[in-house]
Amino acid sequence: MNNKKEQERAELHKTIWAMANELRGAVDGWDFKMYVLGFIFYRFISEDFANYINKNEHESGLTDFDYAKMADSDAEAGKTEMIDSKGYFILPSELFSNVTKRAKDDENLNMTLESIFRHIEESSKGTKSEKDFKGLFGDIDLNNQNKLGITVADRNRRLTKILEAVASMNLGNVADHTIDAFGDAYEYLMGMYASTAGKSGGEFYTPQEVSNLLARLAIMDKKEVNKVYDYACGSASLLLQPAKILGVDKVRLGFYGQEINPTTYNLARINMFLHGIEYTKFDIECADTLTDPKNRDDEPFEVIVSNPPYSIKWVGDDDVTLINDDRYSPAGVLAPKGKADWAFLMHALASLAPNGVAANVVFPGILYRGGAEQKIRKYMVDNNYIDTVIQLPDNLFYGTSIATCILVLKKDLHMDHSIRFIDATKHCVKVTNSNKLTEANIKEIYDMYMNRNEGVQYEARTVEYDEIVKNDYNLSVSTYVEKEDTREKIDIKELNKKIAETVARENELRLAIDEIITEIEGD
Repeated sequence: MNNKKEQERAELHKTIWAMANELRGAVDGWDFKMYVLGFIFYRFISEDFANYINKNEHESGLTDFDYAKMADSDAEAGKTEMIDSKGYFILPSELFSNVTKRAKDDENLNMTLESIFRHIEESSKGTKSEKDFKGLFGDIDLNNQNKLGITVADRNRRLTKILEAVASMNLGNVADHTIDAFGDAYEYLMGMYASTAGKSGGEFYTPQEVSNLLARLAIMDKKEVNKVYDYACGSASLLLQPAKILGVDKVRLGFYGQEINPTTYNLARINMFLHGIEYTKFDIECADTLTDPKNRDDEPFEVIVSNPPYSIKWVGDDDVTLINDDRYSPAGVLAPKGKADWAFLMHALASLAPNGVAANVVFPGILYRGGAEQKIRKYMVDNNYIDTVIQLPDNLFYGTSIATCILVLKKDLHMDHSIRFIDATKHCVKVTNSNKLTEANIKEIYDMYMNRNEGVQYEARTVEYDEIVKNDYNLSVSTYVEKEDTREKIDIKELNKKIAETVARENELRLAIDEIITEIEGD
């Protein structure tokens, strides 16, 4: 990327954050996020829809055609065709640009917007895109007194400011193929909101550089894959990484995710649209992955990337039917009720294609804890499903300073039945109070991962199965990769020499002092 574009992006980010802070007033940024993010999405789908129609009309010879100026009654004639093509429909009068122009003079702006959002969602009802649009605007509360204002007039003034601020963003023109600016602005805002939201921010957003590393580990050197899956997808920032690395068209059958939180589920679907992923190319579900898995069909996934919640509670053996679930039954035991980590990993393994790779962020405790977790590790190791364990630097994620690990699963593994252990704790840079992975850091970690047969002192080692068994299936990186002793080494001979010199010098000084005292007394 050239310097000019980098500067433009940095300026856009600066403008966006200043705008978001100014708009929210006394409202916490985390609580206010859906207004800014939702209105960016509203602008995007309005421009995308209008430009799609304009382009077709211009190509047919109507070079002066502008959908935004068309009468609603005339636009209705093409509604069915447009829903089939785009998955939704927007009347010209309900486009973002037209609503923004009228906003200051609309005394019922909150109701106008509420009606428009309902119309967009309802336009897909009964069609193949219904699931992707249903409830999409549900978290934008246009009558919230605490966030927008006590009176209707106050709320509408705030909504007008949001519309005008989003309209002023330099996001380019969808028709000029600068669609990535919308996705970039959205990702930037989510990252900034997550960074100030404490623990809750980390639950819905994985930092871009960590997402990039996970995707590269799962893709390896492939040029295209069948499908990408994130079983705890949050806002889908991680799910989108393979598209950025390979290109959307190189993920042949699309992007699949599951998210239990309805608000975050909405963010995920919006994020997919803003990155140019059409509704026919993604399938995001809202349900509990562990007890109600979706997206299971006859073709498993070549790429799985996920950062599931760490050591959360789940139903476990309180549900006696789960031990017969084909995801969990091979291990012969369920993950503990208070620690669902290995349940997620067993789900990932069951969803993985024979030639696929699953890269998962995990809490380090699952690598050495006993009981049921040790039994599941034994099953995984004995069957040669664990390819690599990577210890990451601490303080990489929002809302937690703990060190995390990446666990890489494969089914079609090397024949030597070994596991690669990598200590990547030094491969980061300090940014204020956090650590961050640079492009160089990502490449260093990736190279150690790919160069499996090369040992790197104090950082990477490939360990044979027998040694892991001797260590009771402990998979902690520190068990197998020796830490460098950074303490200063002491040369005893040199130290003794210096001590002798110091003692001799002390003796000389004492003699000199005694002579001075004798002379003084003699006087």
